[in-house]
Amino acid sequence: MEKIVILTGAGISAESGLGTFRDAGGLWEQHRIEDVATPEGFARDPALVQRFYNARRAAAAEARPNAAHEALGRLQRDYPGEVVLVTQNVDALHEAGGARDVLHMHGELASALCAACGHRWPAPMEMQVKEPCPACDRPAGRPDIVWFGEVPYHMDEIMAHLKDCTLFAAIGTSGEVYPAAGFVQIADIAGAHSVELNLEASSVHSNFAEARLGRATEVVPLWVAELLSGH
Repeated sequence: MEKIVILTGAGISAESGLGTFRDAGGLWEQHRIEDVATPEGFARDPALVQRFYNARRAAAAEARPNAAHEALGRLQRDYPGEVVLVTQNVDALHEAGGARDVLHMHGELASALCAACGHRWPAPMEMQVKEPCPACDRPAGRPDIVWFGEVPYHMDEIMAHLKDCTLFAAIGTSGEVYPAAGFVQIADIAGAHSVELNLEASSVHSNFAEARLGRATEVVPLWVAELLSGH
């Protein structure tokens, strides 16, 4: 059976109003990555980190899925083979666009994690410093986000899918963050066709067999329509 594995990055949510990391005026312009996206930064200034993710959580809650999210939801629903959706994004726009069983390799804004016992629970809109864990009651709640230096989630499952796919697509990714930037090479070894759909060529564009450049809300629905028509 045909299997499509799709990796999405921040570029697919940009047209829904959520900033990407590396654009001018983007998320990191006011903060160093080391301060807001590392375990060390959280230990040093938990109030700053909680404020940063509280702001992102509020922005994500207001955002709505765009035509690219909805097209992938449609592909997953109507494609006769298997469609596995892996995202580096921490928003829930894929689910809002109709996708299911999305593998969030970098965590989710809507989830909180206890650094003491590992329990997860729905995050309040505003998490506090020393957020109490509902399971162990220790004040060790943090955003359930994979920070730099931490191991992404679902890696064993993602690798198994990559080694078993017939088509691999990367949508809205920069190609600068590993291990995700290396997924195309794993799929290539497995014999899969690969396509990059992006506003501009990524850092690893030469590893893809095919490229479709343009706005995600334009190129993704067209690509999905082709797949569903059998062309």
